[in-house]
Amino acid sequence: MKDQLIETIEKSRNYTLQVAEAMPEKGYVYKPGGAGWNFGELLNHIAYGIQWWQDNYIMGNKSSWDPPAVKNKKQEVIAYLNQAYDDLQKTVKSQTLTGEAGNGVHATLDHITHHRGQAVIYLRTNGVEPPEYLY
Repeated sequence: MKDQLIETIEKSRNYTLQVAEAMPEKGYVYKPGGAGWNFGELLNHIAYGIQWWQDNYIMGNKSSWDPPAVKNKKQEVIAYLNQAYDDLQKTVKSQTLTGEAGNGVHATLDHITHHRGQAVIYLRTNGVEPPEYLY
């Protein structure tokens, strides 16, 4: 089961990073009408969400929602996403994934997918063709 989860996390990372790379630097401040976050803020939310869900629901270390200051540069955001995914993979490799911990991994991946779908819409509404989704 762990090997399958690690593979799924890596696929999630790869596609999320492709989405992040597809947006030009200037597009990181782009926000479609009615959206709450700009593109960079949305990707920061994904990265912080990975850490928060991991801490609270995989490791069982309850903490309040307290995201750090938003990283504004494309390469800073991509580095933040990579660090979050690295930490998630290390945690999954080291944890017994039963009960809430196992459910926490799936909830984390679901949260990523939800917001990455929004990021794809940001690409499209900014005139950027999103990368092809491969699973």
